[in-house]
Amino acid sequence: MPEFNTPSRVVVVGDALIDVLRDSEASREFAGGAALNVAVGLAVLGVPTTLIAMVGDDADGVFLRSFLDQYGVQLIATPGPLGSSRAVSDRTDGEPRYFFNDAAKARRIEFGAAERDALGAATVIVVSCFPFDDTAQTEAFAACVTDPERRLVIDPNPRAGMLHDGPRFARNFEALAARSLLVKVGDEDADLLYGSTLDELQERLVEVGAHTVLATAGRLGASVSFGNNELVSVPIAELDGPVIDTMGAGDATLAASVRTIVNDGVPQDSTAWKALLADAMLTAAATCRHEGALLRRP
Repeated sequence: MPEFNTPSRVVVVGDALIDVLRDSEASREFAGGAALNVAVGLAVLGVPTTLIAMVGDDADGVFLRSFLDQYGVQLIATPGPLGSSRAVSDRTDGEPRYFFNDAAKARRIEFGAAERDALGAATVIVVSCFPFDDTAQTEAFAACVTDPERRLVIDPNPRAGMLHDGPRFARNFEALAARSLLVKVGDEDADLLYGSTLDELQERLVEVGAHTVLATAGRLGASVSFGNNELVSVPIAELDGPVIDTMGAGDATLAASVRTIVNDGVPQDSTAWKALLADAMLTAAATCRHEGALLRRP
């Protein structure tokens, strides 16, 4: 397994958008998107990070670029022909409902020279909320990633409002997951893509060849399957103060896990994996005690 020394640059590939939180009292806007959240989270944790994403040439794009600049994240942007992506989380009736604009539904990333150079030089590559149901985009990305078993981390993070072909998404995701360093999945991924439990999805990914699968189950904590079917689990972390917003908890978990791998190398035994998960759960718990998805530390 690889070992890394900082400062090592991580490249994150995926979505960047404006998150609109709407409830009965007000509407608030944040820079968001799973990939952007992970990239900024890594930067907050001191890891030099580049984000490859689609960003429009519009006011939202200016806001996203300014936010990334604020945290020192380098952006390699594919222009958005329909502008920047937007996601509305409507909570006026209690349970959130999500809506995406046309730009988000048609998102794509061009893998030109700048993108290929960044991916080729990256110590770790993280892909999150990528349109795996677009086979051409998936193949273009995969062609840029040499040695995926040593440096590719995948979080499928499908969104119902941006999903065009669930079975194709699952097939393309699994093909890449089987050759990755680490796969992270959540209970919502299992339900949306497979109509299964998280435990069943974790077992399925191991069966198709994924070496290490990190599974997050919200208030039930997280687990990792590694090696010869070894499984380590940790509970959710308890911190003072109420949970304000669970948005970004999974992204914070992933960012903290990647930070540990970059700094200390891939865990080699159950003790090291348990330490990684415990730290990630602390980070997720701290993030949930603030509004929005910006990673926080306790």
